[in-house]
Amino acid sequence: MQYTVEDVLKYVEEEDAKFIRLAFCDAFGVQKNISVMPGELKKAFEDGAPISAKEIAGFRGSPYAKLYLKPDPSTLAVLPWRPDSGRVLRMFCDVYTADGEEILSSTRNVLKKAVDAAKEAGIEFRFGSETEFYLFNKDENGNPTRIPYDTAGYMDIAPADRCENIRREICLTIEKMGLTPERSHHEHGPGQNEIDFHYGKPLKAADQMTTFKMVVSTIADRYGLVSDFSPVPLPGKPGNGYHINIYAVDKDGNDVAGFAAAGIMEKIREITLFLNPSNESYARLGNNMAPDKVNWSDAGESELMFVETYKGRTHVELRSPDALSNPYLVYALLIRAGLYGIKNRMELSEKTNEEGLLLPKSKKEAEELASKSDFVKEFVPEDLIGAYMGH
Repeated sequence: MQYTVEDVLKYVEEEDAKFIRLAFCDAFGVQKNISVMPGELKKAFEDGAPISAKEIAGFRGSPYAKLYLKPDPSTLAVLPWRPDSGRVLRMFCDVYTADGEEILSSTRNVLKKAVDAAKEAGIEFRFGSETEFYLFNKDENGNPTRIPYDTAGYMDIAPADRCENIRREICLTIEKMGLTPERSHHEHGPGQNEIDFHYGKPLKAADQMTTFKMVVSTIADRYGLVSDFSPVPLPGKPGNGYHINIYAVDKDGNDVAGFAAAGIMEKIREITLFLNPSNESYARLGNNMAPDKVNWSDAGESELMFVETYKGRTHVELRSPDALSNPYLVYALLIRAGLYGIKNRMELSEKTNEEGLLLPKSKKEAEELASKSDFVKEFVPEDLIGAYMGH
């Protein structure tokens, strides 16, 4: 349902909502929020809720003392784990200046601009995700450990799979919040899980990924566990991937995902810093079936891209990103690279098993490639580039 401002104000009044969380993300996709009381919500819609953003990655270079959060009413969700009486709501926000201009370094804004560029070109993109995470026990003091919640393996079932009930609760909770989980199962690693989502429009897909990570963390904590989306939580065990399924059609409904895939392959080394933003990211690549080469296959093994034709459509799965990345920035860059491939009618090579170039082997190498990239400089605001370079 697409809520309007009037719908939200009416809902707050009729459903006894007491707190409204206004959520946004920093440069790295880490969710932040402030809470307002119901009486402040109309003002937030009209003028924005002020925040001091100088301490938040991606906004530190802003010349403004205060920035303003304006909630997007279409993202309204009830936090199901809070009491029915005195409900807590959450909306994602866009970040504005005092003059009412969207700030360039807001990654949600970066994605919106990419979506607008695609629309102008007559292209519709959608993204699905397959996200892995570990569940670890806590010690007697409630501190995280590296002891997996179970020792099950790939697609095992209960009782070996002790995570089954937790995955079910995560999926049901997400569904209550208006999202659409598709599949869930135990992954290869001990205590490792995967939950997949249907294709969604880019902005909704990024909001969905951000919500998903929050829900997983919250539900895990309620079970006395801690979730871990990091690339390599356990040395020698499978890492956590954030596989992205890419759908693209032109205004006539023609499948152009193959051209988009070729464009992404062309730009992947330049944008890897933003898909794999931590030093740990590069310990995952090249191990346990995670890709380390710029190649593709229709076999779906360890290549960068899995590409196949299914029911007349090109199915493209990008396998290099990890979940420490910012989905807004990732989807924006995939759209831009995809548009580059579509505009130039680029074709994937015929040799599906060719080794191709190597992905960056370290964050330092990824930084060097990004710093020299005109493509990155064109589409990633300077403040965001600085944040990823550690400036």
